[in-house]
Amino acid sequence: MGHSDGDHGSDLSADDSPWSEGSWSDDDDEGSLSFEDSGEGSDAESDEPDAPAVEESDSSEDEVAPRNTIGDVPLEWYKNEEHIGYDITGSKIKKRDREGRIEAYLRNADDAKNWRKIYDEYNDEEVQITKEEAKIISRLLKGKTPHTNVDPYPDYVDWFEYDGKGHPLSSAPEPKRRFVPSKWEQKKVVKLVRAIRKGWIKFDKPKEEPNFYLLWGDETDTADNKRQGLSYIPAPKPNLPGHEESYNPSVEYIPTQEEIDSYQLMYEEDRPKFIPRKFDCLRSVPAYEKALREGFDRCLDLYLCPRTRKKRINIDPESLKPKLPSKKDLRPYPRTCYLEFKGHNGPVKSLSVEATGQWIASGSSDGTIRVWEVETGRCIKVWNVGGVVHRIAWNPSPDRHILAAVVDHDLLLLNAEVGDEDAQMKTKGLLQIEELAQEEDNGDKKPAVKWVKHEKFDGIMLIHHKVYDLQKAQLVKKLESGVREISSISIHPGGDNVIVGSKDGKLCWFDTDLSTRPYKTLKNHSKDITNVTFHRKYPLFASSSEDCTAYVFHGMVYSDLNQNPLIVPLEILRGHSSSDGRGVLDCKFHPRQPWLFTAGADSVVRLYCD
Repeated sequence: MGHSDGDHGSDLSADDSPWSEGSWSDDDDEGSLSFEDSGEGSDAESDEPDAPAVEESDSSEDEVAPRNTIGDVPLEWYKNEEHIGYDITGSKIKKRDREGRIEAYLRNADDAKNWRKIYDEYNDEEVQITKEEAKIISRLLKGKTPHTNVDPYPDYVDWFEYDGKGHPLSSAPEPKRRFVPSKWEQKKVVKLVRAIRKGWIKFDKPKEEPNFYLLWGDETDTADNKRQGLSYIPAPKPNLPGHEESYNPSVEYIPTQEEIDSYQLMYEEDRPKFIPRKFDCLRSVPAYEKALREGFDRCLDLYLCPRTRKKRINIDPESLKPKLPSKKDLRPYPRTCYLEFKGHNGPVKSLSVEATGQWIASGSSDGTIRVWEVETGRCIKVWNVGGVVHRIAWNPSPDRHILAAVVDHDLLLLNAEVGDEDAQMKTKGLLQIEELAQEEDNGDKKPAVKWVKHEKFDGIMLIHHKVYDLQKAQLVKKLESGVREISSISIHPGGDNVIVGSKDGKLCWFDTDLSTRPYKTLKNHSKDITNVTFHRKYPLFASSSEDCTAYVFHGMVYSDLNQNPLIVPLEILRGHSSSDGRGVLDCKFHPRQPWLFTAGADSVVRLYCD
């Protein structure tokens, strides 16, 4: 039974409860109810004329049959159903929409009688109690009788009357049998003693402990060794004597004189500790000359050598390996070297693949930038920029064939001169800058950067005058890699996962939705990792290192947040040779195909395909 508004709480005290027996009124017309109750009966009712008593009827016609006809079936069975039961005709009784707390509070404020409404879970309806039922409930909550005309403490009526009721029932003295030993109990004891003596009654014999013990057994289970505190670790047992230690061994165990002479030529640690000898009887066996020395060494082993208990578990090593899918099911991925791009005279430090995947650009420490055709391996353009090319990148727009290169300390934008004529004209229009008139030098500060026309190539160059701090931005999340020095970073196309390469050969996979610490740390390379990269289309990522290898991994990120990413190592790509202790300097995926480009210190660019 509960209130429909749910605001009164579960603690119904005498002061704040609506069932309190204080002054409360309920008139049929005005909606107010009032009555006074002292707990000892209603005095007002005694003053009024006797009202005609209401006769209780035993007929079932006055009882209202329940609307729900499911019987004693638990209502929890209908918890997830749209109906709560069935009526007498067998039709489903639909559940009504339960109002919220706000609607119940407003209804309670508008209707003064709302607090008398209770919810019937069995029939799924609200029932309003009457004034008489409210009085009964109020008295029951206070621990009183339901009706006011009942006296809970009536006067005691003694139904039995007898003479001398002020004395005990009997004043007779205690009988002798209560403090004299019983004759019949004595006879029973004598009878049991006679039966025990004649063997008619037999008792269980106590268990006798065996007077023998296991001579060469383990002493860990004995009661003397079960100490409190640290566990008892027994001393290691020496090996049991075999046939060689017998005083009368077989002929095959006795070495010949040549074998004994050969023992003298062996190193002391390789010589046998005991040489078998044959005696006629045990009385002829002399004393062991090394007994004292070996006994002393044995005592040192027992007293001075620390011992630890190691529990060995028999586990199949194959069962500890994670169950990974087969490589055949994860194809395609780059496996073999398909093409080599040769032409640089120094280490190739950077690669970049054009958005359509038709051309690839490479920058080298020999001061040249080359553009290659991917399908044929033909070099179609060469720029000699006269400085070390640290990084190179294509414009991500496929209609604007512009190359950005970091040469020494400057940024250079070049027209790649590839594609159709319309695309080349648009590219040239973007790279044109107007010559500004030289302003008079009045001591004003120079601008931080300045774009100038390159004197030799079709492009523009950014010249730095001063260095300024970037605009401060809010820190969103800080990832703790735990590595020595980060060398490269790549973000998954989904944006929620990041891989980080370090100069100590570790690759860290971060799931930014899971934690700020690495989800997986892979230690595959023996030297510094130079670059890591994700594929835009396929679930692949790769890492290159100065150990002349490139690793290809399968990295599947699921849309279900409860499922962790699947990381499977697929292939180790080799082929580059080391130059001045350096190996593979950069790696990039093809934007549309499962191909991987690698740039090495041996001045060669390689293409690996499936």
